[in-house]
Amino acid sequence: MNAPQKRSFKQQQLIVREDAIIDAVNGLLAKKGYDLMTMDEVAAEVGIAKASLYKHFPSKEALAAAAMIRLLENTLTYVRSLDPAMPALARLRSILQWALEVRMAGGLPTLPAENTTLRDSLVNNFKYVGKVLDMNELLGDLIEQAKKDGAIRIDLPTEVVLFTIYARSCDPSVDYLKMMGQYTDQQIVDFLLLTCFNGLGPDPSPAHAPK
Repeated sequence: MNAPQKRSFKQQQLIVREDAIIDAVNGLLAKKGYDLMTMDEVAAEVGIAKASLYKHFPSKEALAAAAMIRLLENTLTYVRSLDPAMPALARLRSILQWALEVRMAGGLPTLPAENTTLRDSLVNNFKYVGKVLDMNELLGDLIEQAKKDGAIRIDLPTEVVLFTIYARSCDPSVDYLKMMGQYTDQQIVDFLLLTCFNGLGPDPSPAHAPK
């Protein structure tokens, strides 16, 4: 087997700069959203000229794609790190909790679903699509296993459960509850997990049973 080729100093510098650019994009997307983020702001955040930014990423769409690929890679790493001995439902809950905590820390970029130019750019990005398919397969397998375990209703289509979990990770309720200032970040995460996995019915535990 051939030894991996060592990167040159220049290549290493490019990787470090691109990582810094994606970090900046993540933060701006989380704070301002895609529509309000500008290439000028990204360049200023990183401390480089806009012309240099374009050498790394030719468009705003390419920047957003890079941020989403980074998020998917980090999520896949987390999903694969979970103990396979954990029940499937517990792993699904842990994945959503991780995503919500990342979002609370300002690390979850949000993209507008109605922007057709951006959507087309993502759909045509093979690396992004590949990561999405990997994620769908991993979570789909967990959902199927949770159904077999009797932890999820078998009459719910797997894709409905999958998209419900995805929706909770970017639920606008998080932002409204945070703006209210009445709850801690952890309480908000717990509320979202509770409504997603336990529904809106009464607490079935004996301490909360009706008398």
